[in-house]
Amino acid sequence: MRFRILGQHLHSAIAVLSIVEAAMFFAAVYAAVIARFHVNVSSLPDLRAIRGAVWPRAALFSVVMVTCLLAFGLYSPRQRARLAGLALRVGLALGTGLVITATLFYLVPALWMGRGVVTLAAIGGLCGVTISRAVFSQIVDEEVFKRRVLVYGAGQSAAAIAGLRRRADRRGFHLAGFVPANLQERAVTLDRIEAPGKSLVQLCRELEVTEVVVAMDDRRNGFPIAELLQCRLAGLDVTELLSFLERETGRVRIDVLNPSWMIFGQGFRRDPLRRITSRALDLGFSLIVLGLALPVMLATALAIKLEDGWRAPVLYRQRRVGLGGLPFMLFKFRSMRTDAESDGRPRWAQKGDSRVTRVGSFIRKTRIDELPQLLNVLGGQMSVVGPRPERPEFVSQLAERIPYYVERHCVKPGVTGWAQLCYPYGSSERDSLEKLQYDLYYVKNNTLLFDLAIVLQTVEVVLMGKGL
Repeated sequence: MRFRILGQHLHSAIAVLSIVEAAMFFAAVYAAVIARFHVNVSSLPDLRAIRGAVWPRAALFSVVMVTCLLAFGLYSPRQRARLAGLALRVGLALGTGLVITATLFYLVPALWMGRGVVTLAAIGGLCGVTISRAVFSQIVDEEVFKRRVLVYGAGQSAAAIAGLRRRADRRGFHLAGFVPANLQERAVTLDRIEAPGKSLVQLCRELEVTEVVVAMDDRRNGFPIAELLQCRLAGLDVTELLSFLERETGRVRIDVLNPSWMIFGQGFRRDPLRRITSRALDLGFSLIVLGLALPVMLATALAIKLEDGWRAPVLYRQRRVGLGGLPFMLFKFRSMRTDAESDGRPRWAQKGDSRVTRVGSFIRKTRIDELPQLLNVLGGQMSVVGPRPERPEFVSQLAERIPYYVERHCVKPGVTGWAQLCYPYGSSERDSLEKLQYDLYYVKNNTLLFDLAIVLQTVEVVLMGKGL
């Protein structure tokens, strides 16, 4: 089963985990109050008369802590960190949550619980999260949390499901088998193909299937309208291949994409309210971050000058393609030598690029070089969240070779984005193809809440030293 929250499809197992941990943090505050003031549950009403109700404080503590866990990627189905990495993320998330909670309690004195209560609640929350994560790691892949899926089709389109290899992409479903739509469809292994001779709804009952995915190579002949209708009336979900892949993988698969799905499908909202909320987030976030990061930006400018000389430029200006395919001038802290492209030929930036300076290597790793892009956000050429803007020379090449590439320009480019979170830094045509699939997912599903979720998860990328 899947839940759609903040523009993302969450596995039922992860949704249950978040609810359990929220309840643990809530209960941890009550346990801390009881331990700190040496009262029992029946005495809590008397304590309320002195210090106020406990539940608003417990609710605030729970919301802040769960939000911080989300920000550090601890509810991401694509989390691949080992035990040490998970422990570090949990520690940083809870530490950040404590700072935020203490700040909120300071700003709203009526909510203050005392340092002892907050400390005990944090310790209780840490113990609860440790237990819940240990249990979750054991049961996350159990069948109870997975949908049993039968694929109608066994050709090249159906092979897109059979070819899913990443654990995160397969975590939400169990593949019961494939039913060939005709005798010619045989692109999946024979051991997964169900023998013909039974009706589709009967086969679903025998295999205990809860969802049928239609993945026919050719729908013009022999489309099983009557059988699929029987499945729907029997309470089974019937899903088109592309929608299924979008839901399970968090991207739009270009190899099976057709224009009609984009034309008639849900999403792709561009109403005035969406534009207003997007601009409000851009302005608010940019002004806050620029204000907080001003000392870091001044120190970066000084470091660049000390390394390359006082006449060396601090900012790097480069033409990029923005909304509607229109070019704009992007600002970044200069991280390469001034003669990086002295021959006039544009080149992809490579990992370990020899053109990167010592200061440039540091500010790239810490993402400080991206901070001047907030000036582009204030100027309206970029948004906080969106596809990464590319150079015009690369865009013209990629648009010729990759279908639907220009569709990413129907929204403003962003400082961070869904593709940057889900796919590692890339510098090739193949990488551009992979990232485009995540960009199209964002273009289709972008909302204010999805933007906020991406901003929160970007915190993990920056603090854990990952590359955008």
